[in-house]
Amino acid sequence: MPITVPKNVTIDIGDGSVRVKGPKGELARNVPRQISIITEDGTLRVERGSDEPTQRSLHGLMRSLIANMVTGVTDGFTRRLEVNGVGYRAAVSAGNLVLQVGYSHPVLVPAMPGARFARGTLFLRGRRRILDLPALTA
Repeated sequence: MPITVPKNVTIDIGDGSVRVKGPKGELARNVPRQISIITEDGTLRVERGSDEPTQRSLHGLMRSLIANMVTGVTDGFTRRLEVNGVGYRAAVSAGNLVLQVGYSHPVLVPAMPGARFARGTLFLRGRRRILDLPALTA
């Protein structure tokens, strides 16, 4: 399935890597050597060398990751997380998120770029669909 590339996005395919640049920034990813990426007429095609199960799974994974990269640099991603329930609370203190989530002590989450908190709802925004959250210790 081809990936449609908007006009304001540029794709650089290097030796074993792909770099996507758009209005919201730039993302890069390494590509396994069994997978090839072909650009033609404003679309990207991800192809595999054979039909082995490992290559088939890499093919689908890389196609999804590259499609998410294109979406991330054009529109970005937003996730809305609600904190509700008896004894569950969230508050902002000194820019950090303080969670009361059933432990005997509060859980402190360091401030993250693109994170905003309002009335029991945490909004996460960014170019990447998968966030690199700091390790939380309970």
